[in-house]
Amino acid sequence: MTRPALLAAALACTLALTACGGESATADGPTTPQLKTLATGADGIIAKGDRLPVPELSGTTLEGEPLDVSSMRGEVVVLNFWASWCAPCRAEAETLEEVAARTADQGVRFVGINVKDELGSAQAFQRKQEVSYPSLHDQPGRLLLRFRRAIPQTPPTTLVIDREGRIAAFFAGAVRLTDLLGPVEQIAAEQA
Repeated sequence: MTRPALLAAALACTLALTACGGESATADGPTTPQLKTLATGADGIIAKGDRLPVPELSGTTLEGEPLDVSSMRGEVVVLNFWASWCAPCRAEAETLEEVAARTADQGVRFVGINVKDELGSAQAFQRKQEVSYPSLHDQPGRLLLRFRRAIPQTPPTTLVIDREGRIAAFFAGAVRLTDLLGPVEQIAAEQA
């Protein structure tokens, strides 16, 4: 099976499993029920006409600072959902750092969203993996729930948000440099 076919199959399974939760799941803030699937090309990029807005994502970082992703509109934002107990999250940390360093001068910002972790465990992971960008602390998983009809509810998952605040690319599982760098650069080069 090709990589796009595998990703589509994994997304379909995840959507089927997460749909069982129905509308009874609780979350602070709006969810995105209109997102039924994130149809990507082989490179993970979503066609411009098919992009949907990212839901509100704000909270407190692992350092205790407020952060609102919507304040970054006009920049490309790479969102990475991670957890300290997640082996693939550890495996991709170096890749995320490298892509962040290589694309910073192109107006790309990285934001992590730590899910289902106690604060101390998340902070220890961030120090050990030498993560340079901020991460929102989402111990109850409320921010992740806002995507429950669109992305896997277990980390790692990476989304690329275009300059207009729309989901422009999607990657389930640990990303490699060859997966992420090209799409991030391509989205950064798009004209708004």
